Amino acid sequence: MVQKVIRIGTRDSELALWQAHTVQKKLNDLGYKTEIIAVKSQGDILLDKPLYELGITGIFTKTLDIAMINGQVDIAVHSMKDVPTALPIGIIQAAVLERANTLDILVHKGALDFLEGNGTIATGSLRRQAQWLHKYPKHNVVDLRGNVNTRMQKLNESDWSGAVFAAAGLERINLKPTDFIDLDWMIPAPAQGAMVIVAMQNDEFCKEAVAKLNDKETEICTQIERQFLKTLEGGCTAPIGALAKINNNEIHFVGNLFSIDGKEKLEIEKTISLDNWTDFGKDCANEILEKGGAALMKTIQESLKK
Repeated sequence: MVQKVIRIGTRDSELALWQAHTVQKKLNDLGYKTEIIAVKSQGDILLDKPLYELGITGIFTKTLDIAMINGQVDIAVHSMKDVPTALPIGIIQAAVLERANTLDILVHKGALDFLEGNGTIATGSLRRQAQWLHKYPKHNVVDLRGNVNTRMQKLNESDWSGAVFAAAGLERINLKPTDFIDLDWMIPAPAQGAMVIVAMQNDEFCKEAVAKLNDKETEICTQIERQFLKTLEGGCTAPIGALAKINNNEIHFVGNLFSIDGKEKLEIEKTISLDNWTDFGKDCANEILEKGGAALMKTIQESLKK
């Protein structure tokens, strides 16, 4: 019997290709035959519009979803934070790889005196923008789009004070500079630092192969965070942060929701037994909604329509 070649779909950015090659190596090491097929997503092509104007949900995953449904690729590898909480019909989450660094970092120009006064910070993320303005209300935040290489180049060519990046992405492709600080006060995007592999629901061969790469702890933590996001109905647009960590037999969770200008903040922090995690993210989100989150989400959604 001829073994099926698993066609791995990926975006064609350096980081996305690094992720795809990482999955390829893991599958090859298990004895599977693989091929990488790279495509360009709308999110990579349209760099002149903020993400929330593009109808953010699925902007980086839609092209690969279509390629999978059309039978051009068998599986796709994504940064999990880019993946909508509701997958297209027929596509399933097949594995989550062990998580990398979850932190956001500020890449700066070598001097940090602007933190005490006025500064201009670049980011394409409403979550980062809102959390930054909450801590530094005197600062100006400008939009920054593109893959990590493009964003780093734009920062270097600008007069901005700095830009916010996910540490994991820069570390994976050795692009992390010496002039940076960890933003350990900033709650990351749900599933930040995790890679996910999706497959077709009816493809038993690929599902069985990919399942061998799944990291259970990362799967649980990211599922809690994405459940929190989904219950708040944030898609990928609202300023929502979430981070779950397992320590011994307990899960510690912190999640928050901000107004776009950073002035309003709703946060929850809880620890529960690992045995009770199934609805943990949903329960935390409902607490936020009851404490003013529903009204705040409505305001956010109305402002993004303008």
